[in-house]
Amino acid sequence: MEVQKMFGVVVVGIGIAGSARLRDLLNPLPSSPSEILKLIGFVSRRELGNINQVNQIPLEDALESPEVHAAFITTDNRNHEESIRKFLEAGKHVLVEYPMALSAAAAHELWALAEQKGKILHEEHIELLTEEYKQLRKEVDGKEFVEGTLHFQGGSLDEQRFGFPSFSGIARLTWLVDLFGDLNVTSATREEQKEKNYSKMTVHFETKSKSPLIWIEERAPAMKRTKRINFHFRSGTLDSLPSAPRASVGPFMQDQNLFARKLLGQVSQEELAAEKKRILRCLELAEEIKQLCGH
Repeated sequence: MEVQKMFGVVVVGIGIAGSARLRDLLNPLPSSPSEILKLIGFVSRRELGNINQVNQIPLEDALESPEVHAAFITTDNRNHEESIRKFLEAGKHVLVEYPMALSAAAAHELWALAEQKGKILHEEHIELLTEEYKQLRKEVDGKEFVEGTLHFQGGSLDEQRFGFPSFSGIARLTWLVDLFGDLNVTSATREEQKEKNYSKMTVHFETKSKSPLIWIEERAPAMKRTKRINFHFRSGTLDSLPSAPRASVGPFMQDQNLFARKLLGQVSQEELAAEKKRILRCLELAEEIKQLCGH
């Protein structure tokens, strides 16, 4: 019987997402690809000692250790680029929270570096793995799109840490590209009331068939997190997100399984190429939006 190669993993950054990653690495689904992932430790700027018997290790040790084959990067967005670069240079595979970088040029560079090193660079997009989104995609599939709006509202974000709204909100942009294909930006504006910590970005797109599509990203302190849609099709209107059953496997675990499948060479070149194209295109759109808004 062939002995399966194990891949040693470190988690870099222990916030909400990092804690979820630790949990899922400690409890892989039986008979799933995640069983090849062995949690070696975690890296944090804070002194945490150990969490659930998992030891904290210095960044230098994680980069140099032959036991570590991959890093899960769950730090602030502004730190993603530097962390990815360090681990790729050290010959490690990388799973990173979106967005992988706060500029399109940096994302292209990182992808080229991963390919040069022969390593997997995987940008997590759990928003495509939620039951709510899967249901929405089924509802949209095959319908002729006329026009629509996606309006996101949420609490304030520190842009120094999380980037311009087109980058911090890339989950919504990814929804739109995944649902409606490649988009062209026709205009983008940003309204700010700094004294109230209020921000509203409004982006107008055109689909390949010239249908208008609007994305609004609005944030203020204590603003309730909501997503509203209003999509018009030739056959009717979709004005609320479909209800969906609770998933038996959470999106972080689904994402972890996908990463493990990539390590095992179980994801086709076509799928990998399509994913790379979508991710880089979304980051290019985010960059264009930022520039149009005068940043």
